[in-house]
Amino acid sequence: MRFLVPLLALAAPALADPPVIESVSARQSGDIWRFDVTLSHPDTGWGHYADGWRVLAMDGTELGMRVLAHPHVTEQPFTRSLGNVRVPAGATEVQIEARCLVDGWAGAPVTVSLR
Repeated sequence: MRFLVPLLALAAPALADPPVIESVSARQSGDIWRFDVTLSHPDTGWGHYADGWRVLAMDGTELGMRVLAHPHVTEQPFTRSLGNVRVPAGATEVQIEARCLVDGWAGAPVTVSLR
């Protein structure tokens, strides 16, 4: 019985590092915004990769989402854009959150100033 705990520990799935938001650029054009987000993640292929990021209002409301349709094994870090995002009038900040195909929404959201 004394080997039960170590064996169970070995059976637990190993979680990879979450996607890291390296940088964010936000540009306004009229009443819409464009976000350019640079991510890094140890993508291993189609079974495990960073598969999206989203823009959130400070209350957690999703304002837009960028789906990443394929792994970026050899392109790290990488930048993708999302346009036509409507940010509530008067908002001075939003949050960006990244997602991994295996681990879901992971890591802390990054707060971005819109000033």
